[in-house]
Amino acid sequence: MRSFLFCVKLALCGPTVAGAHVSEQGFVLLLPTDVYMMAGVSVVALTVLALFAVPGRVVCRLFSVRKATFPSCALCRDMTSLAAFLAFAFALYLGLFGPRDPLSNLMPLGFWTVGWVVLISLSGFFGNLWAWLNPWTGMYRLLGRPQPLATLPDRLDLWPAIALLIGFGAFLLADIAPDDPTRLARFALAYWCLTMVGLLIFGPKWLKHCELGHGIFGAYGRLAPVRMRAPGGLGGPGWQILEPADLRLAGLFALILLGIGSFDGINETFWWLARIGVNPLEFPGRSAVVAPTVLGLIAAIAALVAIFALAVWLAVRISREEVSFMHAFGWLALSVLPIALVYHIAHYLTSFLVNIQYTLAALSDPFARGADLLGLQPFRVTTGFFNKITTVRAIWITQAGLVVLGHVWSILLAHRIAMDLFGSSRRAALATLPLSLFMIAYTFLGLWLLAAPKGA
Repeated sequence: MRSFLFCVKLALCGPTVAGAHVSEQGFVLLLPTDVYMMAGVSVVALTVLALFAVPGRVVCRLFSVRKATFPSCALCRDMTSLAAFLAFAFALYLGLFGPRDPLSNLMPLGFWTVGWVVLISLSGFFGNLWAWLNPWTGMYRLLGRPQPLATLPDRLDLWPAIALLIGFGAFLLADIAPDDPTRLARFALAYWCLTMVGLLIFGPKWLKHCELGHGIFGAYGRLAPVRMRAPGGLGGPGWQILEPADLRLAGLFALILLGIGSFDGINETFWWLARIGVNPLEFPGRSAVVAPTVLGLIAAIAALVAIFALAVWLAVRISREEVSFMHAFGWLALSVLPIALVYHIAHYLTSFLVNIQYTLAALSDPFARGADLLGLQPFRVTTGFFNKITTVRAIWITQAGLVVLGHVWSILLAHRIAMDLFGSSRRAALATLPLSLFMIAYTFLGLWLLAAPKGA
């Protein structure tokens, strides 16, 4: 009990952004999280049971779609891409020559807070924003769409993007200073150059197969209720996943996204630090745990893929339908995207509440010289909402509610996919029971990760 109180007191003393996150975590430890977790898991379990009784047409109606025609404006996309390139170039300049403090520099704030947290979260609701905001297509069109010099082999599929995703996960979780402005700017510049060279050599096909932003934003964009590109449509969130396509590697990509997000939560917990022999109250720094973090990330992804594959294999066996395992695996794996998206939002919610304030301050004073371009002064970044149990409870309930909602969404989506794979609604519910049990267990894991003591 004394050690617990000491952890809480120590957490409440931290004045930095990281400390603010831990302060919120200290309050979460005092909330009746077990009650919320059991309630959340029960909601997901009841959803699974309800599918045995709910008529299939009801589930079909949830993901019904209406064809829609939206105005096409290739020039608009080119202009937004060029604007994104200019913003990227300015961020690179600040990363290389601007303020050294990551909380005052728009390179890390723009990359991690605006890009990784905000834009990816919004893509799950408004579609693939990267098609409008990537810093390459505008430049490519400005150069007159030069003829590709070589052809990219179709057999590559999404393997390059998958390799980049795992590498990005390792950079995010294991790099010694991923938010250092200069370090991040150099990585970003090297990636921009590599992608631009690939685009000039292989044409737009390079972006589809080998560019990570298109992979991540495109995956979450499948969940959006609206699709503006032809053929356009408007329907229940996730309807785009139900369209026929070669989904084998797209499903694997979705599982890796979920694995990275989950391990991002796991590797901060006291439980994980104890596994790798680190005292959470005397964290030695990221440089001391690079190897365990990378190995843990790979193991987490491998375990998730293996368990999910087993659940799908059991589903195919239970259904007794002549369905290809790889086809079923790729399609059903896309049903985890709602889980990955809502956990991404919930996990980064607290850091977003603080870092978006630093982003506004940096926009108002990009060179950290006392300017006030946005007229914000007097402006102070506040973490006061982490110092009241009422606001922390509201944050926690929001996070927990998002996780539960995402799992319910995934179960309904998996059931709808299974109806196309295995037949009737009741047969689909029975066949996907192993997968539903997996999602119930993952609900508990997601809620536990939000509530678990953090030490890194």
